[in-house]
Amino acid sequence: MKIGLFSFIFVMWVLIIVGGGILVMILGPFSISGYGDFDSLLTSIFKAIIAILLIIVWILILSKLKNWIFKKEIKF
Repeated sequence: MKIGLFSFIFVMWVLIIVGGGILVMILGPFSISGYGDFDSLLTSIFKAIIAILLIIVWILILSKLKNWIFKKEIKF
């Protein structure tokens, strides 16, 4: 049980670090130009959508991992 729990926590931290790196290194310097006064608004909306999609993907990955670990431990 402890190895499954530790692997879940390890994967969770890896996803947090990788997600933060993606957001800071790739998404941070991204900007949209050519729309006048709406440049910063469009850039913020785009960044928010990408961040929310990353969060959804991370939650799905962790949910699948959790289900796999607990099914392995319970052995249905």
